[in-house]
Amino acid sequence: MKLGLHYWNYSTPADPAAIASTLAETARIAEQAGLSTFTVMDHYFQMEGMADVDEPMLEGYTTLGYVAAKTERMTLGLLVTGVMYRHPGLLAKIVTTLDVLSGGRARLGIGASWYEREQRGLGVPVVPVAERFERLEETLQICLQMWSDDNGPFKGRHYDLAETRNFPPALSRPRPQILIGGGGEKKTLLLVARYADACNLFGSSPDDIAHKLDVLRAHCETEGRDYDSITKTVYHILDVGENGEKSGELLAELERLNGLGIHTALGMVPHVHKPAILEKFATDVIPAAEKIA
Repeated sequence: MKLGLHYWNYSTPADPAAIASTLAETARIAEQAGLSTFTVMDHYFQMEGMADVDEPMLEGYTTLGYVAAKTERMTLGLLVTGVMYRHPGLLAKIVTTLDVLSGGRARLGIGASWYEREQRGLGVPVVPVAERFERLEETLQICLQMWSDDNGPFKGRHYDLAETRNFPPALSRPRPQILIGGGGEKKTLLLVARYADACNLFGSSPDDIAHKLDVLRAHCETEGRDYDSITKTVYHILDVGENGEKSGELLAELERLNGLGIHTALGMVPHVHKPAILEKFATDVIPAAEKIA
């Protein structure tokens, strides 16, 4: 069982001048602790319901480029890229750039964008849900073409590319992994079966996760895809408590997730800016989680 840190709060400490150094130190300690993945959000406004909309938020791929220079081993990605925020051809180039500069550690996490306040606020087109999923599928097709030997055109319903050139190529082999986030049963999980290397579900309940995985398995059978070839990840709050007192409880939760077929838990870590918290992961959680199988 692997663990990944989802970094979503740029408000601690409060001084904006300290954001970069805090981010770098947290990523460094997370990697030393043995966390396998580092993700950030693809938002431009802080999400309402999580914090005040005016709290600090950084652009995701710029942030990951900075983290890439401060780390050596962790996989880096957005959880997840909003499909409406970047033209697909440019997105493939952005992820390729991150992959090259990080030494082959980039992953494309992607989903149907949803936060309309920031889209309307910054002038991003807001389109119906059905169209967002059409664009998501074309984006996946374009990225896969740009990560192949096919430099030719792509013509879809929403995107028309005359050339899909992408040099230098990504260092990841055979290409950067694709993770699709969300649990929509008719569209999202179908796209996972068709195109993705990994899925990311929300850990709402064990029964819900088991059901979503059953749906994914059915889509894989229909699409002729090997279900076991897809890495199953879940968003799960990784809480060890302020002094590590919840480490055993977290490990029990990870055992249950693994029993459902989950390979990786990605999530925010409460009090992550305190170095002692991530040190608890290094000593109490990650060695035990690695033995869960």
